[in-house]
Amino acid sequence: MKIDEKEIAKVAKLARLDLSEDQKAEFSKQLNDIIEYVEKIKELDTSEVKPADHIADLNNVTREDIVKESLKTSELEKIAPRFEKGHIVVPRIIE
Repeated sequence: MKIDEKEIAKVAKLARLDLSEDQKAEFSKQLNDIIEYVEKIKELDTSEVKPADHIADLNNVTREDIVKESLKTSELEKIAPRFEKGHIVVPRIIE
């Protein structure tokens, strides 16, 4: 499978990217190099390799919860840009 500049231009248009001719040529070369490398990997015998979803073991790193006194409402009121009825007021982002 070969990816040419025409295919790069098509994907760029779908992604609304404005690529120069040099960029299209470079991305085409890079993607083709990746595909070539994957084809080489396909030649390896992986029958003895166990599937893995991560290359390293995952461990949850947790810390003990420590209860501390929080700021008083009067202190919050001083530092908040806008404060009404005991609450910090922020701009609405969802209509």
